[in-house]
Amino acid sequence: MRTLGLTSKRVMNLTGISRLFLLPLLAFCVVCTAWSNSAHAKSPSYSGKQLADGFMRTVFGLEYNSWGSNAHQVKKYNGPVRIFIHNLARKNRLPVAKRAVRQINRQIRGLSISSVKSAKSANFHLYIVDRRDYAKTVRKHIFRNQAAHVPGRCLVHVETSRNGISRSSAVIVSDEGEFLFKRCLIEETLQGLGPMNDDKRLVHSVFNDRSRHARFTKFDRYILNMLYDRRVKPGMSRAQANVVLPAVIRDCRKRLH
Repeated sequence: MRTLGLTSKRVMNLTGISRLFLLPLLAFCVVCTAWSNSAHAKSPSYSGKQLADGFMRTVFGLEYNSWGSNAHQVKKYNGPVRIFIHNLARKNRLPVAKRAVRQINRQIRGLSISSVKSAKSANFHLYIVDRRDYAKTVRKHIFRNQAAHVPGRCLVHVETSRNGISRSSAVIVSDEGEFLFKRCLIEETLQGLGPMNDDKRLVHSVFNDRSRHARFTKFDRYILNMLYDRRVKPGMSRAQANVVLPAVIRDCRKRLH
């Protein structure tokens, strides 16, 4: 946050200050008010159809179809998410990653997610690495196969069943620019919670490799809050999810308007 301060080399009385600064100050306030109103007016809103479509495109399907992790079922944690951050990069990314976890925890109702100090107690492992160690880390900790093909610029793998997600593991690259790091951090962490598919038609979402979002967008907050609504159960089919989505969307609107 930037702070504005006024300094002066001479002591001036109140009348002098008023004369010099009153009109510029009023103009500044008018501009700020107009900017605030404009920003509020441009806050995105989405139809029920858009939200239901976004849910179906992200929750059902897989970015890497060959992984076969219950693509046609709802995937979500059925209890607390305990995330351990392995900072293996030269730059210390722990503060940023922990802030992201706290943000996600605050903004998704029905989900309890926190960073933990012990890897043994974690059910979500986040590996932050430099590019040179990316493939090696994926092969060792994700595939457990030294000959495996390693796709993508960053990735997440989820182990799940009809009872919910049991473990997620994500690998994020630290040293190829701030945009890629922040983009991968939020996208892979969110995908590790269940919405594992990408779709180029989701222009307001990080679940779209063609978008330029590097933050937890309002659209994605809707998707995750819908997913972690208690009426959406692990293992649900598309047809089963469709039955409860109208009520889920209606209640999410009340909280996220």
